[in-house]
Amino acid sequence: MINGLDTAWVLIAAMLVFFMQPGFALVEAGFTRSKNSANILMKNFVDFMVGSVLFWAIGFGLMHGDGNGFIGGLHLFDFSFYPDSNIPKECTFIFQTVFCATAATIVSGAMAERTKFSMYMIFSVVVSVLIYPIEGHWAWGGGWLSELGFHDFAGSAVVHSCGGFIALAGAIILGPRIGKYTKTGKSNAIPGHNLTLGALGVFILWFGWFGFNPGSQLGADGEINARAISHVMTTTNMAAATGGIAALLLTWYLYKKPSLSLVCNGILAGLVGITAGCDMVSVGGAAIIGALCGAAMIGSVVFIDKVCKIDDPVGAVSVHGVCGVLGTILTGLFATDGGLFYGGGAHFFGVQCLGILCIVAWAFGCGFILFFVLHKIKGIRVEPRVEEEGLDIYEHGETAYNN
Repeated sequence: MINGLDTAWVLIAAMLVFFMQPGFALVEAGFTRSKNSANILMKNFVDFMVGSVLFWAIGFGLMHGDGNGFIGGLHLFDFSFYPDSNIPKECTFIFQTVFCATAATIVSGAMAERTKFSMYMIFSVVVSVLIYPIEGHWAWGGGWLSELGFHDFAGSAVVHSCGGFIALAGAIILGPRIGKYTKTGKSNAIPGHNLTLGALGVFILWFGWFGFNPGSQLGADGEINARAISHVMTTTNMAAATGGIAALLLTWYLYKKPSLSLVCNGILAGLVGITAGCDMVSVGGAAIIGALCGAAMIGSVVFIDKVCKIDDPVGAVSVHGVCGVLGTILTGLFATDGGLFYGGGAHFFGVQCLGILCIVAWAFGCGFILFFVLHKIKGIRVEPRVEEEGLDIYEHGETAYNN
């Protein structure tokens, strides 16, 4: 029977996850240059607008419809096939819609300041109707990973690693921004234009994550749900805090100054890492996971930038891709029920490793093929003059700052 309290809680959580959309927009705009701000803001609107329509048209059916272990069913512009439970089917649909939009939005940061807007719209369509729904079906729609016992409570793998490794594929195909690397391969810093906006975006994302993770309990009524969402909110917050602290201490040690931009990404790294196992780990386990993800993010940013020579303006690959992988695997170690460190044996840990490996391979492979084909057919990168003068005026005919 439909429960009013459960429904109200999930709808509120969906609103909080939607509020993460402006959080992403502010982070990406603040961490990049002012001449591209309108372009970045527009992409974040497109992700949600396109995602809402196409996830309704095709994606929801492919993710949750009856099919097989690999893919669901095709239910064009229809979610009536999905049964009511403790919440109405419409409630489930809108909660899943905001998650789909989040996966697409992650990619825009890594591809910022040099991507054609028209090509980005094509990518947003493909993610919403194909890439995200299929791997989401594996883990959340009754597919083969869920049958094996794979656990991703709110999306470290399904949402964040998926978006992060599509972003990696896009950044590789695009190549670095003009001036990012010298002829000798030295990396030049290209600072964002407004850390205030970026930091505000991180605060908004931290707040929105209190819907992203606890909302995935899909209920609030009764003692079991009440205890579950309280625990999930506590572990979520703890991982965010320790992720930020780890980044603060590590940057202070390495660079002799605590870096605000890297602390912001450390907070997000902790949040991404805890999202898979926030319901299964203790508060202490969450603190460890957050700290490990915050530290791993620093190492990943340096490795991707200075060793791989891949230009990721906002660190999306490191925050969402790498820390999504790490959080999924660490769930197999720190889960109090079945984790390797709690005497659960190697099976659950092995399933977590297998699941994240398959999701990463799917996301990166599909993303690479998509961007490679678009690049060969039409070209996905703007002309050098457009990149140097800014995408805002050339792509949109207006700028975010008119002074």
